[in-house]
Amino acid sequence: MKILISDPLSEEGLKILEAEKKLKVTVKTKMSPAELKQEIKDYDALIVRSGTKVTSEIIKAGRKLKLIGRAGVGLDNVDVEAATRQGIIVMNAPGGNTVSTAEHTITLLLALSRNIAQADASLRSNLWERKKYIGVEVSGKTLGIIGLGRIGTAVGKRAKCLGMKVVAYDPFLSSQRAVELGIESKGLEEVLREADYISLHTPLTPETRHLIGKREFEMMKKGVRVINCARGGVIDEEALLAAIKQGKVKGVALDVFEEEPPVNNPLLKLDCVLATPHLGASTQEAQVGVAKEMARQVVDALLYDNVRNAVNFPSINKEILPFLKPYLELSEKMGRLEMQLVKGKIHEIELRYSGEVTRYELKPISVSFVKGLLSSVLDEPINYVNAPLIARQRGIKLVETKLSEPEDFTNLISAELTTDKGKSLVAGSLLGKKDIRIVKIDDYYVDVVPQGYILVVSNEDKPGMMGAIGTILGKNKINIASMTLGRRKQGGLALTLLNIDNSIPSRVVNELKKLDNIVDAKVVKL
Repeated sequence: MKILISDPLSEEGLKILEAEKKLKVTVKTKMSPAELKQEIKDYDALIVRSGTKVTSEIIKAGRKLKLIGRAGVGLDNVDVEAATRQGIIVMNAPGGNTVSTAEHTITLLLALSRNIAQADASLRSNLWERKKYIGVEVSGKTLGIIGLGRIGTAVGKRAKCLGMKVVAYDPFLSSQRAVELGIESKGLEEVLREADYISLHTPLTPETRHLIGKREFEMMKKGVRVINCARGGVIDEEALLAAIKQGKVKGVALDVFEEEPPVNNPLLKLDCVLATPHLGASTQEAQVGVAKEMARQVVDALLYDNVRNAVNFPSINKEILPFLKPYLELSEKMGRLEMQLVKGKIHEIELRYSGEVTRYELKPISVSFVKGLLSSVLDEPINYVNAPLIARQRGIKLVETKLSEPEDFTNLISAELTTDKGKSLVAGSLLGKKDIRIVKIDDYYVDVVPQGYILVVSNEDKPGMMGAIGTILGKNKINIASMTLGRRKQGGLALTLLNIDNSIPSRVVNELKKLDNIVDAKVVKL
């Protein structure tokens, strides 16, 4: 497999990639967009840092691309949605620069508190202005952290060591986790109103763009200090400038800007603004760390099907994968089967899990079901990356439910589809550790091996039905591999499923439908 590296990567990262005989690594930096568009055609993976802009045009040109890796955290320079539509995994390296960015945040916080930059400039101008640059202590002050991921958490730990009270807003932070960290979890407005210092640590998404704007600055304490080592677009810079001029904001430390480099940015003309040129991850240790982390992730993804830190793909731990694989196969087969049986336009998928399967991460299993479902009807390539996006684009809602009480099986996955014509259900289970089975279709309990071709017959539960079906199949040289029967009550409607060795011609299916007491017959391919 061929890997293109279009931005400088540390030698330690290159060595990890080059040690794999199955990988061919090419380093070509400083390419123009046109050059990259031409070059990318023959590569399986692309590794970038912040310099390369991976646009939708470049992604479309990457006909063989399976993976795009960003050796760093932010993905502003990668069109993730375009990559997802094309089924390309996009991953970052969030752990390698955590310490560096957290330390830079604390450095700016302290420098802001003690007017370090201004005092240094004054002294270099042969001035001695001790009274002018009297600072404030951070001990006893409240730090409000917005976004409590890896970096936000690391900043919070260091701030507590400085004697600060730490409050945080993160919509995905559980109250239990906040207690474990010794950090008070609050709503965004509460954090803004209480904090003496506010530090931002959120990714830049459509939801977080200008998260801090005019309304948010109005909520803050007078004299608040703001630090941003996350992404420039999280703060509305026009609103920030106005808040400074109004005296609401006492000081600002910025490592990132809405436009980089920030040419003629009016914020840089203000004495109360301390700025650095996106140095959060710029330490020797961080450069090596993200390179090595990304190199290992690329190797594992391309050669061992172990995907970590993907932003558009559910990551699976290498140790867990062998246990999860049978469930992934089962759920995909369930999706394929149900799509061929369901009637009407699908509005919602509800996946219910119970028993031993709930010990594992369920997202990959759910995605596997959606992949199987869509693969049965769409002519475009469907994989684990683009299946959830394509479902959303078609207005299909996905709901996951984890049941605390086990049902009739030691492990059970149930998939209920809601359509404009009603509901349908397929349930599956594992027998032992690897043998997958379909155990229920709508109200009928069955025992079906989901593989190959299956003849699904809805019929009245009358004597002689199996003989009549078998006679027609035998006459047409169609062999039955196995059979299962499900019924609600004796003499009522029944569901007959036959695993067959080959597909059945439509004329034979029509012949079956003409039999007395046959309601419907259909062949599904798994």
